[in-house]
Amino acid sequence: MRALKQGVTIGITIGLHAEGETMWNNGIKQNAVYLALALAQCPGVARVMLVNTTAVPVTPTLPWDQQVLPTLQFDVAKDQVDVLIELGGQIDAAATDYLKRRGARLVSYCCGSEYILAMEAVLFRKQMWGSSLFVNQRYDDIWMIPQIEVNRAYLEVFRRQQARVVPFVWSPIFMTSRLKEFPHIPAGGEYRPHTGPRRLSVLEPNINIVKFCLYPVLIAELAFRQRPGDIERLQVCNALQLAHESPEFVSLMNQLDIVRQHKAVFTGRHETPLFMAENTDIVISHQLENPLNYLYLEVCWQGYPLVHNASLCPDLGYYYENSDVEAGARRLIEALTTHDSQAGWYRERQRTRIARHLPDHPQVVATYAALLDDLLRRPIR
Repeated sequence: MRALKQGVTIGITIGLHAEGETMWNNGIKQNAVYLALALAQCPGVARVMLVNTTAVPVTPTLPWDQQVLPTLQFDVAKDQVDVLIELGGQIDAAATDYLKRRGARLVSYCCGSEYILAMEAVLFRKQMWGSSLFVNQRYDDIWMIPQIEVNRAYLEVFRRQQARVVPFVWSPIFMTSRLKEFPHIPAGGEYRPHTGPRRLSVLEPNINIVKFCLYPVLIAELAFRQRPGDIERLQVCNALQLAHESPEFVSLMNQLDIVRQHKAVFTGRHETPLFMAENTDIVISHQLENPLNYLYLEVCWQGYPLVHNASLCPDLGYYYENSDVEAGARRLIEALTTHDSQAGWYRERQRTRIARHLPDHPQVVATYAALLDDLLRRPIR
């Protein structure tokens, strides 16, 4: 692996909304930190910093070590970076021009369902950018995580730049550090075998069709019809508003035995590691066009059974294909029946397989080093 020129400084944007912002309101800040940890391993990289693009001040209350990951306002960082990776906060045309005149490269790191969000904004009159849309067409590169392939054309055509698929990066650091704050939780929040019926959880965010709770609920219903005595309750998280405000959702749920027999509850938001440790035995999931995300890795790293259809990680958890809820129910029954007898082996096997996504994995580091090398060899756009 050829080393980059020595002393490269990289900034990764975030957009803070509060001084002590939690890591668990969305995955963007986690994504920025994990990417920073990977890039810091690359030969020739002298410094990686997080760059805040909002007016919220940077304070010591942020939930990461700023000795390891310095966090600066954009106005301070703009004169220091050789590469700015726009991930969690967008810069405008004037800031782009300033960086270009300095000789810095600008990368768009794409990790969200931008095409689907745009479709929903147009079709359902959801306000996003209105008439103030700014599409930056001066990126030196577009880096796209593999699970958002459906967004490729949307990104490439509007931004007039080819997108490159880059490694998805994750680490258990935030999950384990958060759980250490709760000494009453045994075994670091890992799954623990026990007797009796199981608590099923659905943790989809329910903000669009990409990750929605309906098919996981149907999987739980089919398993409940066959094995009612093995299921203590079904917990559908991030669904309280649906249960209160959507007559269509309520009508659908009321058709199901697991609801009619008062075995289902619909709750608000929760922190994933705490909710798993205190309230969950099995997680059921379903996605459309997003076949790899942090939830799957968090659940499997801790040894919990994950029933899912994520095609980019079929070797994790209990996988079923596409939208085959009957296959999902069979995998759920398998987890109900056999998981405890292999819980320790399952957890360690999951961690071995998840290692391919860790920031210090040799292939992850080598790929990002090559991307940086190519980026810095090309002329600035």
